[in-house]
Amino acid sequence: QARVVESGGGLVQPGGSLRLSCICSGSIFSIYAMRWYRQAPGRQRELVAAITRGGGSDTADSVKGRFIVSGDTAKDRVYLQMNSLKHKNTAKYFCNVDFHPMGGEWGQGIQVAVSS
Repeated sequence: QARVVESGGGLVQPGGSLRLSCICSGSIFSIYAMRWYRQAPGRQRELVAAITRGGGSDTADSVKGRFIVSGDTAKDRVYLQMNSLKHKNTAKYFCNVDFHPMGGEWGQGIQVAVSS
């Protein structure tokens, strides 16, 4: 069973920055994609950003220009640089590792709180 661990969350002021990290270990399968999701209370979990094995990356329109995703599936890690943070970005952020076509695994999530 693969292990997926997020780090780098915490409390930040509006307009500030935070960098999330996700590391995957223990899987016998190669990684097709690594994705960041977030979920705020009462809201649906949403895709924020992703990297793929072929070198592609993307961020959701809602965070484009403020959030930057980077990493390397071959090194089993992905990062999310979050800039110009807003109150509405407060959520629990999850890392999802996609072993397509061999399934996937979720991290436990990490809290990001944007508050004055």
